[in-house]
Amino acid sequence: MNKKLVAVAVAGLLAAPLAQAQTANVTLYGRVNLDMEVVNGKQQSGNTLNPNCNLPAPAPQNVSCNNPNVFRVSSNSSRFGLRGTEALGGGLSAIFQIENSVSADASGGTIAARETFVGLQGGWGTVKLGNFLSPYDDIHPIFGSVPTLLTSILATGAHWAQASESNANGGFDNRNPNSVRYDSPSLSGFTGSIQYSAGGQVPAEYSSGTPSAPSSNSGIWSLGGFYNNGPAQFGVAYNRNNNVRAAGLDDWAFSIAGGWQFSGWRIGAVWERLEYDVSNGCATGVTGCNSLKRDFWLVGATINLGPGQLYASWGMAYDGKGSAPDGTRVGRLTKGNDTSSDQWTISYTYPLSKRTLTYIGYSKVINDANANYTFNVNSYNVVNGGDPGGFVMGTVHFF
Repeated sequence: MNKKLVAVAVAGLLAAPLAQAQTANVTLYGRVNLDMEVVNGKQQSGNTLNPNCNLPAPAPQNVSCNNPNVFRVSSNSSRFGLRGTEALGGGLSAIFQIENSVSADASGGTIAARETFVGLQGGWGTVKLGNFLSPYDDIHPIFGSVPTLLTSILATGAHWAQASESNANGGFDNRNPNSVRYDSPSLSGFTGSIQYSAGGQVPAEYSSGTPSAPSSNSGIWSLGGFYNNGPAQFGVAYNRNNNVRAAGLDDWAFSIAGGWQFSGWRIGAVWERLEYDVSNGCATGVTGCNSLKRDFWLVGATINLGPGQLYASWGMAYDGKGSAPDGTRVGRLTKGNDTSSDQWTISYTYPLSKRTLTYIGYSKVINDANANYTFNVNSYNVVNGGDPGGFVMGTVHFF
């Protein structure tokens, strides 16, 4: 009889965590996004570069540069994760999410590498702590290639926020660890967000691959304000990286974007200013000699066409300006003449079911002679003046 009582007690203890998990409304979710690509652009041939292939304009005539057509299969932000909520009473809920990256093209992935957090949510808004994107990233859907999920080489972030660059290399639209974020509730369509990512022990992604000791006040601030009501959508965001690339260097980015939904089609646009502190060529005591800045704009349209959506955009990053010496570079941004770059993209997305879609498209980055911008996702490195472009056919399944 005693053995039976012990067995019942043990079974009850083992069942308790399961019952608690069930009441927490845990959901398994994810998506697999793969495409076939043919990409090209002027680049090095092995370890040898034709010296005439990377000269400033005007380049010699009839120069032969390596420009192969490369076939690739790429995974575009594929993921799976767990998320859940638990009602705590009084309108307060606990929330959590653990999102993992998946390299569906070549196997592998990283646990908790994507949006991962725990937090509290109520009528006053949401607070969360963990590793996640900043409010600056919330600007992208207002103008970007939403029908293709803002990913693959069709992503409209080749220039915006230097999104293909890490924080340590001058990027701003990144997933930041050691973060705390607050999002306000919606008030007549208006919302606000603020996030701080602490420096602490500076992680590898902040320090070119090697964790380093913290510097005073190192960290990342990001703020955003948004309006989404009826046909109108607007947003403004600011991102500041303090002592992230190096001690004493403060960088910032500012974006303003808007969109309007018409009957059967939508238009969106963005303008951005980036500015970096640099130390190249600055004499002691000289004021204003250490800036590198750049402006960017993009206009895009989404058109309902049959059961799917057509997307097209054009954007331009201007020459690097400021008081830094010509040739100064932060990430892909270079100071001087002929450092501007354009990107145009066209795509069509077709839903096969509620959970599966397919897409086709072409994207082209057109670099001036001294620029070498590349795709935001699945980059293809080129020499200065190389123009990466690519044709894509892909399929996405959500679960």
